[in-house]
Amino acid sequence: MATRPGIDTNASLRLESDHQNLVFALKLDFDTETILLHTGVGDLVIDGDTYLGAGSLLSISDIEDGSDLKSAGVTFSISGMNTDVLGYALTENYQNRIATLKMAFLSGGTDHVQGVMDIYTGRMMQINIADSAQSGATVTLQTENRLIDMRRPSNYRYTKESQNYLYPNDTSLDEVAKIQDMELLWGRKQGGTSGGGGRGQGNDEDGSNTQHR
Repeated sequence: MATRPGIDTNASLRLESDHQNLVFALKLDFDTETILLHTGVGDLVIDGDTYLGAGSLLSISDIEDGSDLKSAGVTFSISGMNTDVLGYALTENYQNRIATLKMAFLSGGTDHVQGVMDIYTGRMMQINIADSAQSGATVTLQTENRLIDMRRPSNYRYTKESQNYLYPNDTSLDEVAKIQDMELLWGRKQGGTSGGGGRGQGNDEDGSNTQHR
């Protein structure tokens, strides 16, 4: 299991233990800045990044995982957070930005991370904001699983226009339109016939020319 992407060796060893001290860490890649939050308290360093403790203010919907391929998304809710998160939700072009959820294993009674694994990676799709006098602003982020791309048509064709959109300097498909109505003659000369019949001439074994009827 340690060789699976997103799971380090320490995490695979901790998965075999009966008791774990876990936190979930959320990484939101906005254009201006990356938001790093976790479900514990205080600061937590994971893979060189410092995650801010949100405690119960950060909630995560169920994550579906099974033997069949599914495109179920995950919803994250952040309550009573600082104005930075709210500002990004209101001003950033967040759609299709990456959201990553990690599960970190802590050494008992400390903030030392002894293993980490990625459990979900998706794209931000929609952000809803609700405000109340009791809890303040609540930001709800809906994400979609990347597997949903397998159900979407690419809308690209083997044409000059599609190729130039992807690779502006590529000329490999410039002549595709010309061959649509082109007649290709295989196995015979152009304007010739494929066979013949009737009388003909042949050579006898002694080399003489004999007329055949």
